[in-house]
Amino acid sequence: MATRCQFENSNDVGVFAKLTNAYAIVALGGAENFYSVFEAELADHIPVIKTSIAGTRLVGRLCVGNKNGLLLPNSTTDQELQHIRNSLPDEVVVQRIDERLSALGNCIACNDYVALIHPDVDRETEEIVADVLGVEVFRQTVASNVLVGSYCCLSNQGGLVHPKTSIEDLDELSSLLQVPLVAGTVNRGSDVVGAGLVVNDWAAFCGLDTTSTELSVVENVFKLRWGEPTKIVGDMRASLIDSMA
Repeated sequence: MATRCQFENSNDVGVFAKLTNAYAIVALGGAENFYSVFEAELADHIPVIKTSIAGTRLVGRLCVGNKNGLLLPNSTTDQELQHIRNSLPDEVVVQRIDERLSALGNCIACNDYVALIHPDVDRETEEIVADVLGVEVFRQTVASNVLVGSYCCLSNQGGLVHPKTSIEDLDELSSLLQVPLVAGTVNRGSDVVGAGLVVNDWAAFCGLDTTSTELSVVENVFKLRWGEPTKIVGDMRASLIDSMA
């Protein structure tokens, strides 16, 4: 299921949280109901870790990870690194990397098998991404934007990309990633899908402003529920009524 939530009045949940199939990282200092939304959905399956990164709450934009590993910017403090290492499952490799483009979450989009990276990321960083996250790496843009992590949100089931992505680009990205992709928005028309949405193979969290039409697109492309046809028709009706109201 996809769940709507807010972090301290902000709809950009992808800025303040990172979600993978093995763990979730959320920013410190949010209201308790933000954590409870995540924990209610995830705590039975994976750890939900509260932390800061580099002294900030922008944890979703500064780190990048999947079930195999987690990469943190060089500005992460030793205490934060230790806390994250202690909280994560043992099989997840945690590494700090010295990269000029330090907002890793904006520059890299990945699932458990492939990663898209900003065209200007260091060669050394590219190798670390491939090694630590265990993925195949491609230098790409999304709708001519170099910040692939901001304009693309991926899971192993599917992906949501910037609404102005051309059909040719969609085809190319889809064949690289080997998952179905849809161009769409979150938070009532925001094209920064990476900031408004976090997703793994069975759950998604998006901003409170996300319309029910956007929500049904998210649930369908990420295969978050295998609805029967009658249910999908019912949902479409409900979303149409919702958008008219």
